[in-house]
Amino acid sequence: MANAVNEALIRDVIEDVLGRLGGSPAIVTAAPVAKPAGDNGSCGCPSKVSGGRDFGVFQTADEACDAAAKAFQQLRGQGVEARRRIVEIVKNLCEENDEEWGRIELEETKIGRLDHKIEKLQIIRDVPGVEWLRPDGLSGDHGITLEEYTPFGVVGAVTPSTHSIPTLAGNIVNIVAAGNAVVFNAHPAASRCAALAVRKFNEAIHRAIGIENIATIIEQPTLESFGQMCANENVRLLCVTGGPGVVDAAMKTGKRAICAGPGN
Repeated sequence: MANAVNEALIRDVIEDVLGRLGGSPAIVTAAPVAKPAGDNGSCGCPSKVSGGRDFGVFQTADEACDAAAKAFQQLRGQGVEARRRIVEIVKNLCEENDEEWGRIELEETKIGRLDHKIEKLQIIRDVPGVEWLRPDGLSGDHGITLEEYTPFGVVGAVTPSTHSIPTLAGNIVNIVAAGNAVVFNAHPAASRCAALAVRKFNEAIHRAIGIENIATIIEQPTLESFGQMCANENVRLLCVTGGPGVVDAAMKTGKRAICAGPGN
């Protein structure tokens, strides 16, 4: 497949992740993070709730991508006002849960400071939303030109272990404000807190406007799920925040990619 991620690149990313987590780079066939005994990597919430709904959390990349594609079509039908409401829901939840989510993330990742994590959730309020989407119009002797931004569709996103929920929330604000849905393959060392936040966002969004999976996530991410997400035909754009290995892999998938963070 033209867009499949090169096996050598995936091997490099595995080595990079294992190196950062203190594992052995030689073990390239294992999942990127070894879970403690009795830990299945779940976010701690039931896999299905209230009538069998997933609320954004899926076991495979293809399931997450397909669900996001359906949500994108629903979002298109509800217009810019639906985008605005989703952005407001995400910002409100980050403010309301800043201390709890900051603590949960710190307990999982053992990285950073609690006050920093809380502050990063609080400043999601300042992330640009639909108010930045302003069409440009020109008129002249030969007619009128209107330039207006249009969405890609489904964005595949990778988030880091350093500030998982704030990065994820900021991505949702930007991506949904522009009219897209998003699929997350979180860093394995911060996957549980990320899945918890995605579920909470989707529950609130579904209650408010009836769209369930505008942001989806693979519950137990691996390098294999990263490759599957990149290769999925629904994913039109990649948004990657991570180390040099994953950024290099994303830039070589054959898809348009916005990448940041090599050297963190």
